[in-house]
Amino acid sequence: LADNEITQQIIGAAIEVHRTLGGPGLLESVYEEAMAWELNLRGLLVERQVHVPIRYKDQQLATPLRVDMLVERKIIVENKATRKYNPIYEAQTLTYLRLLDLQVGLVINFGEKYVKNGIHRVVNNFKD
Repeated sequence: LADNEITQQIIGAAIEVHRTLGGPGLLESVYEEAMAWELNLRGLLVERQVHVPIRYKDQQLATPLRVDMLVERKIIVENKATRKYNPIYEAQTLTYLRLLDLQVGLVINFGEKYVKNGIHRVVNNFKD
């Protein structure tokens, strides 16, 4: 599947999860688990809490970062559940994309009344 097809599936899954769970108010981990189930139901490969190795000069640092979800081994999904969105989430996602040499990520804030308003696409040197 192309990146755009996968992101459409992820957005549809986020809307379904948000609707089914009754909107905002739950922990981020609950939305993440439900997203994994929903994406699996849609036939997508989902890996959760994926380690992102960090290199400093020639040294691999002992403390890796973790991305919430990696879908089809190419799209990063960062799940949030906050009332006050912070653009730093997009900057962090862009850093993850660069470290993993990937192009597209989504930050999904389930803390919004309407989750579609909480979906932010992040691209790393995106090529059509």
